[in-house]
Amino acid sequence: MKQNKMKKTFFLTAFAALAGTLAFTGCDEKKAAEQAPKGPAEIAAAVETVKYEELKIVRELPGRVDAVRLADVSARVTGILLERKFEEGAKVEKDQVLFQIDPAPLKAARDAAAAQVEVAKANLNGAQITFNRFSELVKTGGVSRQNYDDAMIAVDTAKAALLAAEAQLQSAEISLGYATVTAPISGIIGAALVTEGGMVSGNALTKMAVIQQMDPINFDFTQSATALLELRKAIAVGTVEKIDENTVPVKLIFDDGTVYEHAGKLKFSEVSVDKSTGMYTLRAEFPNPDNLLLPGMFARAVLEEGVNKQAILVPQKAVSLGTAGKATIFTVNENDMVIPRPITIGKMEGDAWTVTSGLKPGDRIAADGLISIGMALSQNRENGVKIVAPAQTPAPAESAPEAPAEAEK
Repeated sequence: MKQNKMKKTFFLTAFAALAGTLAFTGCDEKKAAEQAPKGPAEIAAAVETVKYEELKIVRELPGRVDAVRLADVSARVTGILLERKFEEGAKVEKDQVLFQIDPAPLKAARDAAAAQVEVAKANLNGAQITFNRFSELVKTGGVSRQNYDDAMIAVDTAKAALLAAEAQLQSAEISLGYATVTAPISGIIGAALVTEGGMVSGNALTKMAVIQQMDPINFDFTQSATALLELRKAIAVGTVEKIDENTVPVKLIFDDGTVYEHAGKLKFSEVSVDKSTGMYTLRAEFPNPDNLLLPGMFARAVLEEGVNKQAILVPQKAVSLGTAGKATIFTVNENDMVIPRPITIGKMEGDAWTVTSGLKPGDRIAADGLISIGMALSQNRENGVKIVAPAQTPAPAESAPEAPAEAEK
């Protein structure tokens, strides 16, 4: 009996303690609810008003350097190569001697042709003397008319033989000249493709070296037809003002990000689009006085195509990027309340995003404080977030000038 009474007393005590705890907890929750702010959360942030700005339409397009002119140095006569007279990789001038082919056989052929000319001249001289004599005799009947005609034909034949001999001599002299191989253009010459002592053939046009004209030099690059179509549409509706291509400079950027010091100029663009790639070709010409640009070198061309007079730019720190490239910005209404809004962004321009849709001139946006605003919105969904002006940082007080130390007595 006594044991039952003790159990009953224990349960009553525990129940009373639990009830007291619940009552105390309820009071705390009620007190916390009473102390919680009823209005919107206030976040200090800068506010900017959206406006149209002028923005240059700049394309950065990859491509490769290409020589303006390229010439193959080939053998035009057959013979043994005696000497190479240039430094590989050096600059050569037009008509500079590059190779020397053995001229001895060619000189012999030239001398033989010269001898044939002399023979032809002698034959012509003899035929002319005979013809002159028969011209007088035919008048007195000293020779027949047939003999006179034969003498005249002999003179014409001798003249023709002389012309043929002189042509053979000229051909032999040209061939002898080809034994000294010269540069057809000025430029940078590559490695020699033949060595001394080797046989070169004029019939097969043995390639001996390659010269590339390096200054000026071309840069060929491509652009998608889609980008061209978008630009033309923007020009048609007036949002983009076209720049005169003849006055637009083209800049060149190397792989390491450095910019080539000389500006180029656009030369031409293809009038048709490549069916396999959907691209069209552009070519720019650059000065290359130091031969820094080499054929085959990869780089990127920066080309200004127009001016967008209705561009909208917002600070990079004002845009929140989500998954799949979705962007959000915090707009601020007339009551300074924050309203999230999805936007579509384009290219980055410096420290700002270009906005292609979602904003219009006159809209107000929070220019910074994205993390604080986002946290406040998640914690205070019911009352929202209000933007207040950031506190002004007081200027540092100027320190008072030190008092001059008293002179020692």
